[in-house]
This record gives sequence, C-alpha cells and structure tokens, in this order.
Amino acid sequence: MANTKQAQKYIRKTEVRTERNRNERSRLKTLAKRARTAEGEEGTKVAREYASALDKAVKRGVIHANKAARQKSSISAKAFAKA
Repeated sequence: MANTKQAQKYIRKTEVRTERNRNERSRLKTLAKRARTAEGEEGTKVAREYASALDKAVKRGVIHANKAARQKSSISAKAFAKA
C-alpha cells in the first residue's frame, strides 16, 4: 500500500489512465473488425475512420507508432482492394 499522499494520488491517476486506455483499445478493435468486414464504399469509409482513430491513439500514447503504421497499411490494402 502507498505510504505517502503523492503515491496514493499516483495510484488513482494510474487507474483512470488504465481505464481510458482500455476503452480506446477496445474501440480500435471494434473499428478494425468493422473495417475488415465492410464492403465497397462503406469499407473505404470505415478504413478512413479506423486510420484516423489509430493516429489519435498514437498521439495519446495508447499504442506505438509502428503498430499503427502496420495496421493502417494492412487495412488500406484490404479496403481499397475491395472497393
């Protein structure tokens, strides 16, 4: 258990950040699934939305930049091949 007020505050902050990151990662997984299964014009639209969400997640430090680049490349190849 934390011994100081600062340590207790740090624990509270960590819990809030963990929950925020968990929600963001869950949202990314949902968008990825939608982008993989969408067809035609809808697929292109969802792929753009997913790419935007990945960029925002990188900016917030939720995921690594290389992971986002890899996923954007993969999803764009699939989405624009279908369109």
